[in-house]
Amino acid sequence: MKPSYAALAAALCIPTSALADDALDASDAIIVVGQRDAPIEIEPRGLAVSLGEKQFAAINAFNTEDLMKYAPDFFVRKRYAGDSNGVPGFRGTHSTQSARTLVMVDGFVVSNFLGNSFSFSPKWGIVGPGEVQQFDIVYGPYSSRYVGNSMGGIVNITTREPKDTEAFVKVQGMVQPYKQFGTKDSYWGGSAEGGFGLKQKDGPWSLRVTARTFKNEGHPMSFYGLAQGGAAGTPVTGTIIVDPKQHIANTPGLAALPIFAAQSPALITQRQAKLKIGYDDGAITGQLLFAYWNNRDYQHAPDCYLRDASGASVCGDGQVTLNGVNYKAAGANWSLTKRDEFLLGAKLAAPLWGQWMARLALSTYQIVRSDGFTSTGYAAGQSGGAGKLSRSGPTGWWTGDLVVERKGGVHEVAMGATASLYRTDTRNYALSSWRSSASVTALTSEPYGKTRLLSGWIEDVWHLSDDAQITAGLRYDDWRAYDGGLLTPTLSKLYPARHDSALSPTLSGQIDLDGTLVQLSLAMATRFPTVGELFQGSLFGNGTFNPASFDPNLKPEKSKDANLLVSRGFGPIKLTGSLFYQRVKNSIFSFSHSVVIGGSPTTTSSFTNIDLTRQWGIEAIAEIKDWPLPGMDIEANAAWIDSKTLRNSADSRANGVQFPRIPKWRINANARYAFTPALQGSVGMRYASRPNTDLLGLQRGDTYGYTSELFALDAKLNWDVNAHLRLSAGVDNITNTKAWVYHPYPQRTFLIEAGWRL
Repeated sequence: MKPSYAALAAALCIPTSALADDALDASDAIIVVGQRDAPIEIEPRGLAVSLGEKQFAAINAFNTEDLMKYAPDFFVRKRYAGDSNGVPGFRGTHSTQSARTLVMVDGFVVSNFLGNSFSFSPKWGIVGPGEVQQFDIVYGPYSSRYVGNSMGGIVNITTREPKDTEAFVKVQGMVQPYKQFGTKDSYWGGSAEGGFGLKQKDGPWSLRVTARTFKNEGHPMSFYGLAQGGAAGTPVTGTIIVDPKQHIANTPGLAALPIFAAQSPALITQRQAKLKIGYDDGAITGQLLFAYWNNRDYQHAPDCYLRDASGASVCGDGQVTLNGVNYKAAGANWSLTKRDEFLLGAKLAAPLWGQWMARLALSTYQIVRSDGFTSTGYAAGQSGGAGKLSRSGPTGWWTGDLVVERKGGVHEVAMGATASLYRTDTRNYALSSWRSSASVTALTSEPYGKTRLLSGWIEDVWHLSDDAQITAGLRYDDWRAYDGGLLTPTLSKLYPARHDSALSPTLSGQIDLDGTLVQLSLAMATRFPTVGELFQGSLFGNGTFNPASFDPNLKPEKSKDANLLVSRGFGPIKLTGSLFYQRVKNSIFSFSHSVVIGGSPTTTSSFTNIDLTRQWGIEAIAEIKDWPLPGMDIEANAAWIDSKTLRNSADSRANGVQFPRIPKWRINANARYAFTPALQGSVGMRYASRPNTDLLGLQRGDTYGYTSELFALDAKLNWDVNAHLRLSAGVDNITNTKAWVYHPYPQRTFLIEAGWRL
């Protein structure tokens, strides 16, 4: 890859073509894994990966995040196509630590830093896979340009810019035959995506409009267990499941809690539209972006394994009797979630004087509406009876970035300022009719709050020679949490405002030793608590406030990071090795622990600081082009990770235990071969070893409730019928291997696709 350094330094992903001629030749030696025909759009210090058209063509991409599925030491916790809880995991970052990954679209923040869990995944759905031009992934917080939420890594999605008049249409169809416990069915989905682009022939303006609709029926995510005991109930027949692999207390599948029903498949409907206006007169560049995303998730009619005397389904809400044994059946609720969200962003880049240039980016992401409806049981769900509503919105975040930099010369200096504001307000209601927001009977609780972050930074790239350079940076963050509280019918709890600051240095050096590139990067980073981590106080089952459910005095996470990177080419083969280390003080993590409330020991789950965690690992990456056969490209990577809790005063039993949901081994590979210029095939492989499921390392298994070993083989075939039309067919998880991330991963899934371009 031979990017200009101007593009490499584009922290806000604003075009810098006016400065490309001023870049130094030494910048061409920056280590980047992946495609070599496009500049990476974020600072590539530490391990950096760039993915483009060649990689995308070999992937069965149901959603945008699928385009990264073979990236080194990286994955997305995606349970089914259309899953809105797809949290990315970098290296030793837990799959629910969403606040440790900074995700951007064209440089605008789409990471959901309103919280830190699977419920706060990046807003992948704001972009359709057909409009993605490039994925850039950088591992670790080695640039002072980015906030401490890059502690895990950074992902930037670059969408297409029209080069001329263009148009495209893509349609997909998919099916997943599924069998698990007592459920056996086939689940179908499909999508249609299209758009057009216009470029002014002899002028600076461009326009691109895209839209997508996506529908899918995802497999059941959860299973419900019968509780043995109680009085005689409705006589039933049918199947109950006792899973010999299940050993987690109080989890369906135990002998005392046999499975009697599966959660209904998630009926997903998503609609997305985007408008992108560009301006480039050779000196001044600008962009206006508007993107809209609508998501509807409906879970109805759970798959019930029991039948009454008339043959009707029985999902409980009461006592049942099976084979002379009495059970309590409950939990099979119905649910419906509706979301309307949009991203609005604007950016401008212009020369100042000499070699100095300024760039400004402003954006807001707004959750206009997020309504989550849930029935109080199976019968209520079926009949439209009582339920609950969790309503958020309007809420969201605002961000701004200013960069001033000088290109060319021995010292390339950049400085800037960033600002962000996050606001959340969630209202929980009781409903007399669970599908109707008009049937509110009472407000049960309302947690709310705000955080803001003001930052300034400076970096200097010192070119010691054509073969060596040093980058030093310093970042200052000023953080505040305020206007936080919890409101209930009997309680108005206000949390005290918080203020904190941090100074974070970075240092990186790189040298070319006769064709071997060596880079050492060091960094310190601070991630402040999200508004959700601070202000998510909850109630006991009896409606009283749980004072241990939150900690408004959470300390920020502070990391010390190091990354040694070595890369060398051997003819058609390029090898890259990475050795990384991270030590985090005061990791914020949600887990169950014992506290004293009112003089009595009580077990509760809440976000709590873990005193000290540590991770280190080794990554090996091979890129092979046109070997061993002409027309064959292979990209393979392997990572070994040791991530441990060193000290946890909240529960010392975790000391020395491998951190949960982080596998020791992660291996990905993708091989592509052109049988003819018009016919291409690919095979992909994904593997992750079995990690611990819990913080104490007591839960290791391979069934519902565990995080299991993962192995999947994928394949895809593309046929270019002509210069405009491509037909594709593929299959994910060819061997139909069952895997779990608490919930089940997809089983074997088939895809057909047709794409047309003008």
